[in-house]
Amino acid sequence: MSERTALTELANFVGQSSLLSEDMAVRNRALRGITQRMLPRKRSVGELLGVVLALSSRTRRMVQEPVAIDLDVFAPGGARAIRLSLKRGAD
Repeated sequence: MSERTALTELANFVGQSSLLSEDMAVRNRALRGITQRMLPRKRSVGELLGVVLALSSRTRRMVQEPVAIDLDVFAPGGARAIRLSLKRGAD
């Protein structure tokens, strides 16, 4: 088992950042890597299909009417057996 604690690892991680390097070329490479990850990339057909299906199902759920459920549960003596209260989420 490692002797290092999470705080020690975090402190070492911060010190290892390429952006803290004295060499400007090293810092530029680190910045270029960050910006390349932020740029749009080509998506596979499977990824695009997943996005289309997710948007389609979300749109379909949004246009549906809210569901109403009536629940009547009685005890053997005829009194109500359950009191259930469901609050609506933020609209």
